Amino acid sequence: MAQNIYDNPDFFSGYSRLPRQVHGLAGAPEWPALCAMFPEMAGKRAVDLGCGFGWVSRWLRENGAKAVLGVDLSESMIARARQTTADPAIDYRLADLETIALSEAAFDFAFSSLTFHYISDFDRLARMIHRSLTAGSHFVFSIEHPVFMAATHPRWIEDEDGRKTWPVNRYAIEGERRTNWLAKDVVKYHRTIATTLNVLIRAGFVIEAVDEFAPSVQQIRENPALKEELERPMMLLVSARR
Repeated sequence: MAQNIYDNPDFFSGYSRLPRQVHGLAGAPEWPALCAMFPEMAGKRAVDLGCGFGWVSRWLRENGAKAVLGVDLSESMIARARQTTADPAIDYRLADLETIALSEAAFDFAFSSLTFHYISDFDRLARMIHRSLTAGSHFVFSIEHPVFMAATHPRWIEDEDGRKTWPVNRYAIEGERRTNWLAKDVVKYHRTIATTLNVLIRAGFVIEAVDEFAPSVQQIRENPALKEELERPMMLLVSARR
């Protein structure tokens, strides 16, 4: 079973105050780039894996999806999603992505935002998602960038000449990593970019697009704190087709 840190009251309280949870998709700088990878949603049956507060589940319905299944390990997340959704075509369910089993050809689109780096067995999950999708359908997701996860320091280091570096540790050594983010010992799983993409290929997916997200000039102008994201990629965005 995946670590359920999101039902830790202190963690959940801090998480709820993040800009992307307060402002929804407008508070997620990568959203325009991620959304651009989506196919036309009209009439599609979609699954939102690690749905959190349900922001994307609701967006999918508002943009034409026929039905949406949102799944999450956290009872607190599912409760909040249900409280803020009044659409009977969106079904929120409690589920562990380490063990979840979706029906064959049950969906025409699969999505996940910043969730898979919490999953130890990504191979199994990718095969299961492939099986759950209809032929020709799309799978789009974001994860914490492997370079960001392998960083040995939470911020870049500036030397005496003003040059910035972002220390990366044991990038080629995959497996469990622990970090302190809103709580101590949050468990994540480091995989290289190559491993992530090869898992998808072995599962039967065709890679259509890969984006190492960086904020635009306009985004930095509106939110100067995002300039730090130019120092190293924080998120990896992937679009694949079954």
